[in-house]
Order: sequence, then structure tokens, then C-alpha cells
Amino acid sequence: MRPEEIAELVHLRRSRDFIDRHFAQPLDVPSMAGAALMSPSHFARRFRDAYGETPYGYLITRRIERAKAFLRQGMSVTETCIAVGCTSLGSFSARFTEIVGEPPSAYRSRDHLRFQAVPACVTKVATRPRRVPAAR
Repeated sequence: MRPEEIAELVHLRRSRDFIDRHFAQPLDVPSMAGAALMSPSHFARRFRDAYGETPYGYLITRRIERAKAFLRQGMSVTETCIAVGCTSLGSFSARFTEIVGEPPSAYRSRDHLRFQAVPACVTKVATRPRRVPAAR
């Protein structure tokens, strides 16, 4: 790898860390790109090349991941929606259902006792939302 490519990856990682820390705040591609010191269009292309998903897709995945943790702790769906930075309960529920495969209320009502004895770092990996390509 050339030094320029390594420097670009460092900037992309900085932006990804920024998204991880500020997932609950209103974020748009220009603010994410600013953390990477790149123009929004260049950032969006390079982020997708490096991480396999768009910056916005990564943000939504991170929000859903945190929402799952809040719901496992017994937080209401509305409180969870607000806590992860979503402004529309309907959009949040639709996106949660699309990614997780069940509505947030159904996920919340399931038994999550199996995760209580598991360290948080393992639970995070085991419950991370995975996007499944739509059937054609």
C-alpha cells in the first residue's frame, strides 16, 4: 500500500469512530466527511470501498445495534427510538424490522436471559445486525 492510501484509511477510520461515538446525534454525510477531512462525494465512495456499505448504512446499522441493546434492557420502543437518534417512530420501526427481521416490540418481548451471563463485547458481536441482500 502506498502512504497516501494508508493516510486515507486513517481518515476513514477516524470518521467511522466519529459515527460510533455520535450515532445518536443528527448526522449527515457532510458532517461524517468532515471528520475524515474529505469532500462528501469522495468520502461516500471511499467509505463504501473500504467498509462495504455506505456511511449512512453504517450509521443506521450502528443505531439498530444500540437499539437492540436498549430493548434487551427493557427500554420502551419509543424511548429507544429517541435514544438512538431517530426522529420518526414509524421509520425506526420499519428499518428495525427490515434489518432485524422482526418489529422492535416483538424483539423487546422476547426472552434475552441467555445474554445476561455473556460479556458485553461478546453480546455486541453476537447480536450485531447483519444486512441481508433482498431476494430478486
